[in-house]
Amino acid sequence: MARRWTGGHSAPVLCVGAAGGPEGLLASGAEGGEVTVWNQEGAALAQLRLQAGEDVTSAVFSPSAPGSLYVSHGETVSVLDPRNLKGPVKELHVGEDEINALSLNETGALLAAADDSGAVRVVELDSGKISRTLRRHTNICSSVVFRPQRPQSLVSAGLDMQLMLWSLQKARPLWALNLQEVVEEEEGRQQTAGQLFNPPLAHCVSVATCGNVIGCAAEDGRVHVLRVGGGSRIEQQAALRAHSQGASQAHFLSFLSHPYWLATGGNDGRVALWDVSGTGTAAEGKSKPRGPSHRRRPKGRSKPKQQPAPQPQDRAAPDARQEEQGEEEGASAPLGPETSLPTSPKLSISHGDKVNWVCPALLKGEPSLLVADQSSDLSVYSLSGL
Repeated sequence: MARRWTGGHSAPVLCVGAAGGPEGLLASGAEGGEVTVWNQEGAALAQLRLQAGEDVTSAVFSPSAPGSLYVSHGETVSVLDPRNLKGPVKELHVGEDEINALSLNETGALLAAADDSGAVRVVELDSGKISRTLRRHTNICSSVVFRPQRPQSLVSAGLDMQLMLWSLQKARPLWALNLQEVVEEEEGRQQTAGQLFNPPLAHCVSVATCGNVIGCAAEDGRVHVLRVGGGSRIEQQAALRAHSQGASQAHFLSFLSHPYWLATGGNDGRVALWDVSGTGTAAEGKSKPRGPSHRRRPKGRSKPKQQPAPQPQDRAAPDARQEEQGEEEGASAPLGPETSLPTSPKLSISHGDKVNWVCPALLKGEPSLLVADQSSDLSVYSLSGL
């Protein structure tokens, strides 16, 4: 049974973020500019309505400065002090269109913002200036995340059905994976974009703490799992048939028995926890490389922008110089050459309402999932039995 955190919002909650540490605060953002800070017992410590009244689409805590909370609303990122939630400490005007997702790198020095124009803008927080604008998505960029252990590398996903890996030393992606073509190949038939009932619009991307395993939730209910190997190439790719409707959320957990637990949520009202570590035990260097060949939360009223049909060569288009000098390669995840992801989750929760956000968190040492849906409350599910 879920515990309910109530009294924090009067509108549907759209995003949740958790600060690290055993006493770390949590923050949630809702429609109408509402921001609430919670303690780990579920008490609402402070509430704020941002002056513009725009929906709060993302909330992230700084890993290096516990007094800094970044929330996106409209084209703006507001910097808040969660311990003194009186109003923005600073405002960063980073977008030319609505921002859908934020990510901070591990040093807390860089902030990435994905927006409706399809761009990812990277801000140097010391100066508050945009240092990079990454443009390759042809539709809304719904999600972005920095890769752990690689503070100059990030992954983006969009409603153009593209998943892209970027190095900030370059102005173009190292590769772009076309999820539509992946699905067509898996199903063994060719379809045009107009024939797809639920095209794999990419809604949410996450990277495991090793920095090499990526999970991406898509509108067709699949969650794609990739392993990135030497030279930043895609070594393995497979997909979980995770949800009967669109998969809106995918987040790796860093605090269970291994870092390859993946939590997903969907429009079918289900929340699931998957163990993707048992898909192979090949040692580093043994697996065969796979050569080149989200409102941005899915709320039903969102419609992707018109776009040209993806070209076949977009499937996994590598940068000609993707063997980038200085790109560090950490330990690879245990995904072997014979990749076969699990067919069923280790835990399946019938939440009952369309999922807007899933946030893994340790609450007083108890591994948990916080779930935001169409209501103004948060639901908390314990994972202590795993």
